[in-house]
Amino acid sequence: MRLSLNTIFLALALAHLLVAPANANVWGQVPKRPLLKRATVGFHRSALRHSAGLARDLRVAFRALGRNHSTRASLAGRDNNDSKPFCVSNPSGIQQHPNTTTNSHSTSPGSPTGTKHGSPSSTSTSAPSASGTSQSNFNLVQSYSGNTFFSGWDFFTGGDPTNGVVQFVDQSTAQSNNLISINDAGNAIMRVDTTPQVSGNRASVRIQTHFSFTGGLVIMDSVHMPTGCGSWPAFWTNGPNWPNTGEIDIVEGVNDYTNNQATIHTNVGCQLPSSNVTALGISGAIVGGTNCAALQTGNEGCGVRASQTNSFGAAFNNNGGGVFSMLWDQSGVAVWFFSRGSIPSDITAGAPVPDHWGTPSAFWPATTCNPFQFFQNHGVIFDTTLCGDWAGSVWTATGIPGQEQSCAQRTGVATCEQFVRQNGAALAEAYWEVKNVQIYQTKS
Repeated sequence: MRLSLNTIFLALALAHLLVAPANANVWGQVPKRPLLKRATVGFHRSALRHSAGLARDLRVAFRALGRNHSTRASLAGRDNNDSKPFCVSNPSGIQQHPNTTTNSHSTSPGSPTGTKHGSPSSTSTSAPSASGTSQSNFNLVQSYSGNTFFSGWDFFTGGDPTNGVVQFVDQSTAQSNNLISINDAGNAIMRVDTTPQVSGNRASVRIQTHFSFTGGLVIMDSVHMPTGCGSWPAFWTNGPNWPNTGEIDIVEGVNDYTNNQATIHTNVGCQLPSSNVTALGISGAIVGGTNCAALQTGNEGCGVRASQTNSFGAAFNNNGGGVFSMLWDQSGVAVWFFSRGSIPSDITAGAPVPDHWGTPSAFWPATTCNPFQFFQNHGVIFDTTLCGDWAGSVWTATGIPGQEQSCAQRTGVATCEQFVRQNGAALAEAYWEVKNVQIYQTKS
């Protein structure tokens, strides 16, 4: 009788394993019952609330059992009823969104997928796994680097929607005026016009990828970004119908700031669930309000200022730059910054494993901002403007990291516009030098 029961139990276990999904949880080759699974998840979440150190130990144990809960995903499900939501305040006070674009190539909203638009630099190969790390769950679908960096981008032309004193030019004009190039290191350069004096707007560059995507991972490695009084650079993603399809600012700041600010701008209904950075599971600082809806907040959105003092501007450049990563998945939207010398080996190996990257600088959880409802069909964008609604409006301001003295005091010029038009040589550092941009999608 004992042999018969053991045989039956063994047969049932084997049958469950044969029909279970590929990602089913297994403990000692015996399938976990739903009750055990629920108890395990509940215990894990409780542990996260009571001890960050214990949570790390539990995550290691659960990964060994086939579970792969990240800190972000666990925190996104936390009960924050005793905390008020919080988001970002942009000092610009603009009435028209600074990053509105009219030439996006869009795809249909839906699952985390991307669409190619004939980009000669696109790829569709699986990334190799990094030595000593878990297998990456991402395929590299687009890569922009080297001599073909500018293939697969649209050049936005016309005036700046943020009211900066720039004129964005087409690719031919940018090349003939030495505003774009590939240097001897194989890095892409994007400059502003540095003619000593101009009476109107200075020529500049704004580019957006042909490729658009809904969900995925964007990684950008830069060794230099625009800096100095009057400058306002950004690296961001945007949908074709702003703000309904959302915007994610991965890199942004003005003048002599040293700490990057990441921000989201959305349609009505998206917000941060808490003002407590520990509850959010981020290393950055909340710098504004709670509502991420652009049209209800004067286009401020919800932003987070990075804690690293070398994540933006001259400090970033002096350290040889670094890597910014933005993950957009079912748990929400997260941004990380890694300074040169601290870039994870899995990124360098082309096999990214975000669960190994530690605490993000910024995170907007899905619990209060559905990432596939508020963000759709995004392209990746670089731009550099001068003065405008943000850099111009804080010309006399102080108190932001890197801006202990105002630009008005530093330059002796009363307005940003006057300084920029009369001092082209002062804009010599207002350029991007980018090693590569990579876009990954989750493996199917």
